[in-house]
Amino acid sequence: MNAKSKLIVVGLVIGAAMASGTVFAQTDVPGHPRVNEVNNRLENQQDRINNGLKNGTMTQAQAARDETHDANIARRESADEAKHNGHLTKQEQRNLNRSENHNSKHIYNQKH
Repeated sequence: MNAKSKLIVVGLVIGAAMASGTVFAQTDVPGHPRVNEVNNRLENQQDRINNGLKNGTMTQAQAARDETHDANIARRESADEAKHNGHLTKQEQRNLNRSENHNSKHIYNQKH
């Protein structure tokens, strides 16, 4: 793959990641504390990624990777919610939090 096609691929990944960023802009859902916790953590991580891009401590490629991981977590959350009428079980919440913890550490390490 030549440099031009690599640049195009990176641009497409970044564009998709930026578009998926709107998925994270969710409000609290009354009566769903586990869902709210996961959504708030995803939103917080999106803010951290955006701040890293703004202050130059994170590259576009790093941000795209982290946003892809967050989008995967959001998809898993949606699938888990669909199984239980919009709720998450404690185990599903633990699994999602574990994934968020891993991505959060990765974001931290990239920025420092």
